[in-house]
Parts: sequence; structure tokens; C-alpha cells
Amino acid sequence: MTLDEYQKKALATAKDKNNELFHRVLGLVGEAGEIAEKIKKLVRDHNTDLAKLDMDDMAKELGDTLWYIATLADYFGFTLDEIGTRNIKKLADRDARNVISGSGDNR
Repeated sequence: MTLDEYQKKALATAKDKNNELFHRVLGLVGEAGEIAEKIKKLVRDHNTDLAKLDMDDMAKELGDTLWYIATLADYFGFTLDEIGTRNIKKLADRDARNVISGSGDNR
């Protein structure tokens, strides 16, 4: 499945017709927070032993995050393929200029 095919399928399940922007932004932040929380507990309870990480659970949380990204991209008029292409182009440019490890959006 391509990114754009995924996006179309994700949009078919988007039922948040009121306050779409806020629902999707807050949903994305919430899902990213769930991923961070699971990693925090891995560090706290299992000394960062990746063998103790529930990979199926992580895949589910990453999928939820992808759903929000796909629907947000559409809300702003972008396809996922376009977002991915732009991001890879930006990173390749940074890499070519040897500024990939730094801070700031406009480096």
C-alpha cells in the first residue's frame, strides 16, 4: 500500500466532522505521548531493555499516530506522498550541506 492509498483509507474512517483540526492535532499529540510513556516505562522499569518492549503495542500506537498525520495532512490539503517527498528532500539537502545534526528548522 502506498502512503496515498493509506491516507484515503484513513480518511474513510474519519468521523470527526466538528472541530476536525483540534481533534486531530490533540489526537496526534496524545498518541505521540502514549509512545513516549511506553518508552519512559521501559527506561524506568526495565533499564531500557528493548527485549521487554511490546512491539505489537508499539506498532498499534505508531499506526494511531500515522492515522492522525494522514488526516491532518489532508485537512491542510497535502497528500502523504507529498509530505514524505518534501521531508526527504529537506533531509537530503541538510545532509548534503552537513547540517543534518543540528537544531533549528531552517539550517
